[in-house]
Amino acid sequence: MRVTVVAVGRVKERGVREALDEYLARARRHLPIDEVELKDGPPAVVTAALARAIPPSSHVVALEVGGKQHTSEGFAAWLARWVATGKGSVTFLIGGAEGIPPEASRAANEALSLSTMTLPHRLARLVLAEQLYRATAIWRGEPYPR
Repeated sequence: MRVTVVAVGRVKERGVREALDEYLARARRHLPIDEVELKDGPPAVVTAALARAIPPSSHVVALEVGGKQHTSEGFAAWLARWVATGKGSVTFLIGGAEGIPPEASRAANEALSLSTMTLPHRLARLVLAEQLYRATAIWRGEPYPR
């Protein structure tokens, strides 16, 4: 099982990039994770780029404010169910300044919300990376999640 994070826009701020890299490195010790950054642009261009970036047969999760919410433990359990299959992949889509284009959002298998508040794409990526690491810590019974 592989996780892919497909995000529109680059994380340019040094501190945010360092924190993102740190959480991804921690999570990658227990879960293969790919990160794909796409250039922002008109909705049709972004939709096509998102479609090309999604691995074949991946379960696609659009990160949107109106999506389903989980606790950290619930997210860990949800992700563990996918890992337990031992095959396939889960792809998380993170939109740019205008969010995920509607067509790409409709094509996703489900929507997940990290918060009822709107988050900038770089902060959403950081929160997702931290939650991916937290999920692996929960699976192993480590004290980090407390």
